[in-house]
Amino acid sequence: MRVSQVLVPTLREVPAEAEVVSQKLMLRAGLIRKSAAGIYTYLPLGLRILKKIEQIVREEMDAKGGQEVLLPIVQPAELWRETGRWDVYGPEMFRVTDRHEREFCLGPTHEEIVTDLVRGEVRSYKQLPLLLYQIQNKYRDERRPRFGLMRGREFVMKDLYSFDRDEAGLAESYNKMYDAYTRIFSRCGLTFRPVEADAGAIGGSGGTHEFMVLADSGEAAVVYCPDCDYAANVEKAECSPHPIESETVNGEYERVATPDSKTIDQVSDFLGLGKHELVKSILYQGDDQIFLVLVRGDREINEIKLNNMLGPFVNLQLAAAETVRETLGCEPGFVGPINAAKDLKIVADLEVPLMKRAACGANQPDQHYVNVLPERDFRMDQVFDLRMVNAGEKCPKCGGSLQEARGIEVGQVFKLGTKYSKALNATFLDENGQEKPCVMGCYGVGVSRTIAAAIEQNNDKDGIIWPIPIAPFHVILVPVSMKDTQVAETADKLYEEMRKAGVEVIIDDRDERPGVKFKDADLVGYPLRVTVGSKTLAEGKVELRFRKSGEMELVKVEELTARVKEIITEALK
Repeated sequence: MRVSQVLVPTLREVPAEAEVVSQKLMLRAGLIRKSAAGIYTYLPLGLRILKKIEQIVREEMDAKGGQEVLLPIVQPAELWRETGRWDVYGPEMFRVTDRHEREFCLGPTHEEIVTDLVRGEVRSYKQLPLLLYQIQNKYRDERRPRFGLMRGREFVMKDLYSFDRDEAGLAESYNKMYDAYTRIFSRCGLTFRPVEADAGAIGGSGGTHEFMVLADSGEAAVVYCPDCDYAANVEKAECSPHPIESETVNGEYERVATPDSKTIDQVSDFLGLGKHELVKSILYQGDDQIFLVLVRGDREINEIKLNNMLGPFVNLQLAAAETVRETLGCEPGFVGPINAAKDLKIVADLEVPLMKRAACGANQPDQHYVNVLPERDFRMDQVFDLRMVNAGEKCPKCGGSLQEARGIEVGQVFKLGTKYSKALNATFLDENGQEKPCVMGCYGVGVSRTIAAAIEQNNDKDGIIWPIPIAPFHVILVPVSMKDTQVAETADKLYEEMRKAGVEVIIDDRDERPGVKFKDADLVGYPLRVTVGSKTLAEGKVELRFRKSGEMELVKVEELTARVKEIITEALK
C-alpha cells in the first residue's frame, strides 16, 4: 500500500468536538470521521484495525467451539414483550414502526432473537451444548453520546450465546469464554483485568465479569486486591461495614438550628462533627415508588446496588424537590428519617445501625437533630450494603487493602441461567424424555470500543502507539526524498521485498518534506518505521525505529526484511 493512494486525511489541529485522547487521535490520524452524534464512518486504516480485532475474536471463538451466525438487526417487539424487556430496557432502545403499524427495534443486544432461534431448532439434549456468536453492529440511543467510539449510538460488537443442559454445562461454557477473552485481549497487546461486575439490563441470576483495559482516562473505577485475585467494578464491589468507635449517646435527641447548612460539608462544619457522624438522608424515586435512603455522611450511595435490591426500575432517580416537599414537608438538604410517615419505606446501609452518635435532618428548614442513636430513634425497614466502596478498605476475600484503578470496559461475560429460556420457552428433552429449559450464558466484546481503549492505553504527545497485533500496518517505509533516485529505488525494492515476505508494509511515497512524513507516521502510530536516506545508504544501511521506545537501529539493506520479520513474529506469538 502506498500513502499517496490511500485516504488518510491527517489533521494538525484537534477537532473541537473531540473530548478524550482516543477520539482526538482517531480523528487526527484519519481513522474515522463523524457522521452524526455517536455515529462514525471508518476510513481505510480505521477499518483495517477493526478487521484485525474482529479476526482475533473470531479465531478465539472458533477455537472454543463457537459457531458464527448473523442475526437480524431489526427485531420484532413481540419477542421483547415475551421477556418483559420491551418496557424495561428504557429510552436507549431505538424503536421503529413499519407501514403496517407493527413495532420493531434496532437490536441493542440479541438475547431474545437468538433464544427464539434455538427454541425453534433444538429438541434434544444431544444438540447441546451450543455456542452461537456473531460480529455485528449494535444500536443504543445514548442520551449523551460522547468520547468517540467509547460511547456511541452505533458500534460493532461480538456477542456469543451459550445454551447448555444444566448449571454444570453453563459453568464450563462460562470458563471457556473467560479463557477466550483473556486470550483475545492478550493477543491485542493490551493490559487488562477481569473484574466482578453488575449484570445491568442483561439480567440473569448468575455471576458476571467485565474485562477492563486499564487506563488513567478510563470511565469506570475498579478496585482490586494486590494480595489475591479479587477485583470488582466499584458499582459491584462488596462493602463490609466499618463502624467508627465512639461513645454511645446519652439522653434524647434534640433539634438545633442549622441556618444555611444544607450539604454534608456545611452541616459538618456548622455542628463541629465529622462527616462519619452524620446520617445522609436522600429521597429516591423508582418508577412510581418513593423511598428514603440512608448512608453515613462520609459515604456515597451506590445506585446500582439500590436498583438491584429494590427494583429493577425502568427509571431510578433522585426525587424532585417538589416530591421532597410533598412527601416530607421540607426542602432537600434538611431531610431526615425521624418521625417519617409510616407508609414511607426507609432503607439504610449496613453502617447506619452501627452508629452510636449521629446528627440528621429534621425535615424542617434550617433544622437538624443531634444526639441521635439510629437503632433507637428511627425505623429502618430494610438494611443492606448500598454504598460505594473506597480505596483502602479491606478486601472481602483476604482482608488485604483494596487499591483503585481506572478502566475501560471492552468485554463482559454473563451467566443468564434460565431467565430468557423460560420466558421464551426454549426447552429440550433430557435423557429421560423430560422437558427442561436451556441454561444460558451471553458473552460480549466491544470490538470498536477496543480500538479506542487501545489508544487510551497506548499514546504519547506525538500520537498513537499501536500494539503490533492490531496496528493498521506493521511497518512504514519513509524515503527521505523521492527525487533522490537511489533512495526511491531502494525504498521501492524494500517495499516489494517485504510485501512478498508477508510483512504488512506501507510506503510513504508522497513528495513531502521528511518532517511531515515523520510526524504523520508517529501520529498514525505504525510500530516500526524504516527511514531510507542517502547518508545511511552510503554505508549500505537504513534506519529502523521502534515507535514505542523511540530506539533506533542501523540495519544493512539486505538484512532488513529478515530483521523486521523477526520483530513481528516475536510480537505476534
